[in-house]
Amino acid sequence: MFICILVLLAGCGQDASTAGVLTGQEPPKADIRVDGQLHETKLGSYCWTARCVDTIGADEQLKGEEPVKVSHGAKVEFVMDYKPLPNKFNVLQMKEDGKHTELHVADHSFQAPIEKGVYYYSFGVWWMDSTRENVVHGDAFYHFVLEVA
Repeated sequence: MFICILVLLAGCGQDASTAGVLTGQEPPKADIRVDGQLHETKLGSYCWTARCVDTIGADEQLKGEEPVKVSHGAKVEFVMDYKPLPNKFNVLQMKEDGKHTELHVADHSFQAPIEKGVYYYSFGVWWMDSTRENVVHGDAFYHFVLEVA
């Protein structure tokens, strides 16, 4: 008789010294601001207070969503009413043809493309420990779609 036991342990890097830094059952709501107007994002995959959730990609999650219409080169700002704010950011832009581009993020914002078209975005944020290297308290990916007219 042969018995095999597999144990899998997973976590988000939170320990007793960081307990309570993040609150709630899931990451906070986030919006984008374009030309002074707020637009909702969809929460994608995340790890939050020792719970990790994996979702489908931005392009799949956003199928059928009405794109936010923006002018070429418009400033797209990530807005979150939560303390503490995340301190690491990444934006991945996906075109309908499947091409992916990582964008530069400065001051929680990036520039919309110059070329006309529909673009899908995954805005990744991390709450990194300020004193311990490579320690993440939580992360989340927010998805939205823009149309450059």
